[in-house]
Amino acid sequence: MSNSLGHCLPQQALCRPSVVESQSRAQNGSSASLLCGIPSPLRAEIAANHSKQQLSTRFLGNKLSASTTRLLHRKHRPVFMVPRAALVADHASELMNKFKLDSNSELQVAVSAPSSGLPKQIDLLVTNSSSSLVLHWGVIRVGRKNWFLPSRRPEGTRVYKNKALRTPFVKSGSNSLLKIEIDDPDVQVVEFLMLDEADNKWFKYNGQNFQVQLSGNKREDQSPPVIEISNVTVPEDLVQIQAYIRWERKGKQMYTPDQEKEEYEAARADLLEEVKRGVSVEELRAKMTKKPKAEESKTKESATVRPEVPNDLVQVQAYIRWEKAGKPNYPPEKQTQEFAEARKELQLELDKGITLSELKNKILKGDIQSKVSRQLKTKKYFSIERVQRKRRDIMQLISKYAPETETIIEKVVAPSKAPTVLDFISKAVEEQNGCVVLNKKVFKLDDKELLAIVTNVLGKTKVCLATDRKGPLILHWALSKKAGEWMAPSLETLPLGSSLLEKACETPFSEASIEGLLYQSVEIELDDGNYKGLPFVLQSDGTWIKNSGSDFYVEFTSETSKIRKDTGDGSGTAKALLERIAELETDAERSLMHRFNIAADLAEQAREAGQLGLAGILVWMRFMATRQLVWNKNYNVKPREISKTQDRLTDLLQNMYKDHPQYREIVRMIMSTVGRGGEGDVGQRIRDEILVIQRNNACKGGMMEEWHQKLHNNTSPDDVVICQAVIDYINSDFDINVYWDTLKKNGITKERLLSYDRAIHSEPNFRREQKEGLLRDLGNYLRTLKAVHSGADLESAIATCMGYKTEGQGFMVGVKINPIKGLPSGFPILLEFILDHLEDKMVEPLLEGLLEARVELRPLLFGAQERLKDLIFLDIALDSTVRTAIERGYEELNSADPQKIMYFISLVVENLALSTDDNEDLIYCLKGWNHALEMSKQKDDQWALYAKAFLDRTRLALSTKGEQYHRILQPSAEYLGSLLGVDKGAVSIFTEEVIRSGSAASLSALLNRLDPVLRNVAHLGSWQIISPVEVAGYVEVVDELLAVQNKSYGRPTILVAKSVKGEEEIPDGVVAVLTPDMPDVLSHVSVRARNSKVCFATCFDPNILSEFQRNEGKLLSLRPTSADIVHREIQERELSNSSSSDVRDDQSSPSLTLVKKHFTGRYAISAEEFTSDMVGAKSRNISYLKGKVPSWVGIPTSVALPFGVFEKVLSDKINQDVANNLQSLKKKLAQGEFSALGEIRKTVLQLAPPGQLVKELEEKMRGAGMPWPGDEGEHRWEQAWMAIKRVWASKWNERAYFSTRKVKLDHDYLCMAVLIQEIINADYAFVIHTTNPSTGDSSEIYTEVVKGLGETLVGAYPGRALSFVCKKNDLNSPKVLGYPSKPIGLFIRRSIIFRSDSNGEDLEGYAGAGLYDSVPIDEEEKVVLDYTSDPLIVDRGFRDSILSSIARAGSAIEELYGSPQDIEGVVKDGKIFVVQTRPQM
Repeated sequence: MSNSLGHCLPQQALCRPSVVESQSRAQNGSSASLLCGIPSPLRAEIAANHSKQQLSTRFLGNKLSASTTRLLHRKHRPVFMVPRAALVADHASELMNKFKLDSNSELQVAVSAPSSGLPKQIDLLVTNSSSSLVLHWGVIRVGRKNWFLPSRRPEGTRVYKNKALRTPFVKSGSNSLLKIEIDDPDVQVVEFLMLDEADNKWFKYNGQNFQVQLSGNKREDQSPPVIEISNVTVPEDLVQIQAYIRWERKGKQMYTPDQEKEEYEAARADLLEEVKRGVSVEELRAKMTKKPKAEESKTKESATVRPEVPNDLVQVQAYIRWEKAGKPNYPPEKQTQEFAEARKELQLELDKGITLSELKNKILKGDIQSKVSRQLKTKKYFSIERVQRKRRDIMQLISKYAPETETIIEKVVAPSKAPTVLDFISKAVEEQNGCVVLNKKVFKLDDKELLAIVTNVLGKTKVCLATDRKGPLILHWALSKKAGEWMAPSLETLPLGSSLLEKACETPFSEASIEGLLYQSVEIELDDGNYKGLPFVLQSDGTWIKNSGSDFYVEFTSETSKIRKDTGDGSGTAKALLERIAELETDAERSLMHRFNIAADLAEQAREAGQLGLAGILVWMRFMATRQLVWNKNYNVKPREISKTQDRLTDLLQNMYKDHPQYREIVRMIMSTVGRGGEGDVGQRIRDEILVIQRNNACKGGMMEEWHQKLHNNTSPDDVVICQAVIDYINSDFDINVYWDTLKKNGITKERLLSYDRAIHSEPNFRREQKEGLLRDLGNYLRTLKAVHSGADLESAIATCMGYKTEGQGFMVGVKINPIKGLPSGFPILLEFILDHLEDKMVEPLLEGLLEARVELRPLLFGAQERLKDLIFLDIALDSTVRTAIERGYEELNSADPQKIMYFISLVVENLALSTDDNEDLIYCLKGWNHALEMSKQKDDQWALYAKAFLDRTRLALSTKGEQYHRILQPSAEYLGSLLGVDKGAVSIFTEEVIRSGSAASLSALLNRLDPVLRNVAHLGSWQIISPVEVAGYVEVVDELLAVQNKSYGRPTILVAKSVKGEEEIPDGVVAVLTPDMPDVLSHVSVRARNSKVCFATCFDPNILSEFQRNEGKLLSLRPTSADIVHREIQERELSNSSSSDVRDDQSSPSLTLVKKHFTGRYAISAEEFTSDMVGAKSRNISYLKGKVPSWVGIPTSVALPFGVFEKVLSDKINQDVANNLQSLKKKLAQGEFSALGEIRKTVLQLAPPGQLVKELEEKMRGAGMPWPGDEGEHRWEQAWMAIKRVWASKWNERAYFSTRKVKLDHDYLCMAVLIQEIINADYAFVIHTTNPSTGDSSEIYTEVVKGLGETLVGAYPGRALSFVCKKNDLNSPKVLGYPSKPIGLFIRRSIIFRSDSNGEDLEGYAGAGLYDSVPIDEEEKVVLDYTSDPLIVDRGFRDSILSSIARAGSAIEELYGSPQDIEGVVKDGKIFVVQTRPQM
């Protein structure tokens, strides 16, 4: 703040050598750097002396050699000491000092102390000052402490409250001047402050008074830190040696130039401190060099005795240093260094004259000794104690609560509600001629309602109040021009029967009826348009009725209707609830009390609306919590009233959490936006305790008074931030920038402070002597604020659950919170561990403690706990702390091995699972990570490949979670946001911010960190090449391949698609598809890509994919290799020579034809009757395999409905109407109305079966030994018939229809046979390609395997299958390429499946397979898969056996046909079954 007059800095700063060539030179260079400024010969002497010391590995302390000692007798120059807070004037001296007052103004103080007999003179000059500046001052006489008012005073001086003098400055241009003369010889100090009276702004020195000391005798009782300006000097050579000693003590570090300057000045300060304590320069020289005090006593040895520092204190000091550093994990050599540094610090204290007893008292505070003793006992120095996690069955953590979203949407979109009497009244009022509705509100009156509707009819404002409440009712009302005001209406305004009071009026309600329903009402007509609203209360039989403890209030303004034209239709939301919230928002803006009461009133309606109703409440509360909505508007409310309404709302949420487990996750999210609240004096303490702080610390003005007024009128969660900001400001040694930084980080700006009803204009400004008391009291107060406003605050949540009792100090006096009963044994100790380690730099033990606490808490959260909401808030706080700890631990992972990152991932997955209603998939992910860690520890060569599968599955779980949140929350955020006028930017990222506030975002970041590491270890590369085709084209980026599958591109196009599911078609003109998605290599889209000669690949590296996205619009050439895609930008002339152009030309006019099939007279045939005229290749191939494959390969029994049966059934007279409808729809389709496809499918499902069909099918199925569905009842046959029709209808699914159009196949010629097989309830399903499709290697079989039925493999189910290759000359050695990541498996009971078998599936050059549906009678059961218990995954012997058997079956079938085959099959109890084969395309 100040610049010292007469303070001379060294002419040369400490500097570092510019070039360091070797380790030895680095050492010498470092030594030289600290001696910069010493003449070269002297520098050489010191460096030479200390280079000898470096030969020894033993620490030699501060001992300097004789070479150094000789330096001390060289010539030195004086240096004045740095001034801090006072000026000292000795006789016959003149001093000046400068102090910075603000950014533009400076105080200059000049002191003249002439010879004896003349008054001492102090000249003050303030630059760039105002004209209203005064000096507030007094003097201190010898032996006194209080201010004395001298008789000699400048002109214009006035006495202020008999305690100080106030003297105005004299304005001179832009500056202000003042001269003070002191003639009293007993005056020792002149002490002053400055006041700008116009702005009521005080100027102090770092929170203290300015002081001018007029004699050399310093006051012993002087409280501010004072360093005098005098002619005391320190020899420069001693400063240089002290700087060297400090550098040596710190391990001879390499300093930057700035650090060197700091060290040099610190050395000077060390020596000046010694001189201040009375040590002479000669004594100082003797102490530093260990020489006698004078040259004449050279023969004597120095007898200085340094007290030894006890080892136990060294250990404590080392622990304190380690704790301050964030408890890092020190290696042994660093531990030794820390002990040495601790000893040096303590020795320095003793050297300053402090006694051992004083030193012990200084550092042995709190429970520090017990902490150190624990480390000594275990001999684990500088290491964090860890929680011993209990062994548990992870499966016990599974919860499977998932609300039925589809049902809920139907329920809330189309509510059915009979109109009430108030609805009829509202309609009647609104339908009046010339009526404009200004405002309409409905208030709750217990189980009845009160309608308030304000209209403008022909320029007159009318208010109608109506209720369905029975019994006498009086309206006690007034008018207001601002909220909170009561003004009696004029006599002309009074309705009949009214009584005028002093500031109000009373009007009885009148009974009436409408539509046969009784009601009571009051109508008021106003002439004066200056009124803004109508406040009122009700009276019934002597009882006052209020609005949740407050006055009712109706505004006369159209601003209450915030519904906009661009709100959308509200689909996918609880629309009625959201519109009700919008209607009530004006009332909610009045205060948080009103908002919480309204939320409580709407809670039951939200619950009835289901998940989307609660989503609406969450969106509204989160808009509030993120300050998108007004918290307070012209309404004063007591803190205890806010606290009480919070308590009411959270009680309701607690009960909902307990009674509706499927909504627990969303209820937790709502509670996290609302403080805990509380009955009784919990909220009142906010109001009372701020007064205690002001009284205890004498801070009743300025910012503290403004904040006090704000707290009294409307406390809010902002007060938690403000309190923390003030604490941070005090802790930073009163740095006001820290205050603003804390506010800004938490979303509070200067404008927001000014926007409060009781605005905060001032900044905090305290004196140093207030620091300790304020920190104590504000720390206590912060806990009070958090107890009300911060449900997710960990310290507050723990205190509430554990119980506490406080007394004294005016804070929470006599408050007693009992501990929650039934807490697990050892739980308090666990929570204490968490609090002790919250700020640790090494976060792993903290994370373990947090998760152990959450798991211990879990059973209580699901029970009928009396204080359930306190436990919920504790769980929310623990969850939130996990997220912040993980984010703090990112630095710890920068150089961590993969195993540590995997362990962190497992912890975050566990945390996310504990916060999720339907967490089965996450629990199995957690088991997978634990197994991967175990594999890694055992050096299993497959660990990285296995971990990569679970990384992919975890990513998929996060993606699914994000999509779920977006589906549930975003429509409500958009609709309600538009109704309330919320910032569009905040609405657009609403769901994204919700996800970021939880563990999912942290988990995603950890997965991104680990992914490239696993790919490197597993040798996976950055790409998986699915279709290796060299192409060239223009880059285009799309979100979904599905969205453009029917588009036709006019030039060769490389699509970069963020989403590819597996069932899409590849658009015309596309030569390559690159995606981060992971469709199976044998999925439909993958097969189509290979058949169409389209390059298709998955990119695992987001940086590479981003590079392609940045190249959008450019012409690139792609050349796939085995595990990479080499790309380069090319010119258009090169495109004509590329293979992609040739491919497009070849594909532009496919010559594919279909032969139309006809009904052959039979509705059903056996496998022996399968011919090309009757069934497709799928059925014929199965029939061919029977009896030809090895005996250990099973072939299922089959029958079929041949070609033409569909057409025959359609032509039957019983289906005449269906046929006519279908014909009409096909005409629409031919005209380009593609929406007709869905209608056609529905029409086909209306077909009735001819009796002959049923008879023949039963005969063939029984003859083949297959179960006949009709044996189980008529309903079973109806299920089978519906499955058959669904197969026929799939001829018109969009994917198949557009696929045939693309290759110009005549869709009418496409005929559908139905292959009927008994389903094998498979353990596993597989698809074999007997030539590796990714590489074209015919010597290698490629296979994908899934658990359960094969539909998850051939359909678009997310995740990857297990994949492996096997050389045909070594079928017993399968090589796994990737482990499965599919979370879902399909399983079914013994049943029948009806498979599509068209005449268009296996045309050469056209991959029609997989376009049409196969439908089982029974619906498959979806099962979340646990791969850690699957022998195919965890048992290498079993896996090799099964995979080898599959490969051998594929090889045998390829050999049978003599060509590459695409084979589908299943594994049941170790036996291989083949269900179909076709030529590999």
